[in-house]
Amino acid sequence: MLEVNFNEDILSEKKLFLSDFRRGFNFGDGVFETIRVINGQPVFFDGHYKRLNAGLRTLMFDIPTFYSKQYFLEQIKKLLIKNNIKKGGRVRLSVFRSGNGTYIPNTNSPSFLIEANEINNNEYVINEKGLTIDIFNDLKKNHSILSSLKTSNSLEYVLPSIFAKNNGFDDCLLLNNNGHIIESTNSNVFIVINKVLYTPPISDGCVGGVTRMNLINLLVKNKAVVYESNLNAQHLLSADEILLTNTIQGISWVSSFKNKRYFNNVGKQLLNDLNKEVFSCQLDSKESLI
Repeated sequence: MLEVNFNEDILSEKKLFLSDFRRGFNFGDGVFETIRVINGQPVFFDGHYKRLNAGLRTLMFDIPTFYSKQYFLEQIKKLLIKNNIKKGGRVRLSVFRSGNGTYIPNTNSPSFLIEANEINNNEYVINEKGLTIDIFNDLKKNHSILSSLKTSNSLEYVLPSIFAKNNGFDDCLLLNNNGHIIESTNSNVFIVINKVLYTPPISDGCVGGVTRMNLINLLVKNKAVVYESNLNAQHLLSADEILLTNTIQGISWVSSFKNKRYFNNVGKQLLNDLNKEVFSCQLDSKESLI
């Protein structure tokens, strides 16, 4: 049984009580970050902390002054050591409103729970078999003050995930009310047309993905061409490649949408570049401590 970190206490998850996270359970009253671990270290944590902090402000938490980036890094690393995760891993950092109350909480103070488990790969690895995807039409997600965040209320991702599973797809793409494709159930979306990359803008309602941001920055640094642009099904059918990006997998390639088949040449190269960026960031981090 793996240990968890609940408000700095390392303990078995069996020792948690519903009263510890009642509001998070009853109201989805919180935000979370899923963080990749490589070489026993959290990857791209700066982006995760910025989004977490933005989420806490948006949800009107009374943010403790000690909730710094360094503080959460120390709490995560403490749990990684306890769970003996020295190579590849996955961390979920959840922050939710403490106490009780109904729609009006009796406090705006936060609590946090950190979970960590080991995964086999100690780098980003491209999926051998391409993903099959479709579009989910029954629920639309639109731009709001919450749309770019990772909130504890995730039904808009659960329902299309069930639809995908029931219909034999690996994933589904979500739409907004304008019919624009914005993201998948767990990833941001990029398409490649003649080696030019396109991805939906945050203003369309997609999550402000940390890997999305780092990939865009990496493309700009490498002088590749990337545009934030509205996407629809016709754009996907015109694409050479469809790529899904998230913190855990890095980049996954899609092999089929409708009757169209896709390649993964650009996806493979981008994943190699992303791994080099991870290694470079970790090397810089070590050197800064010397």
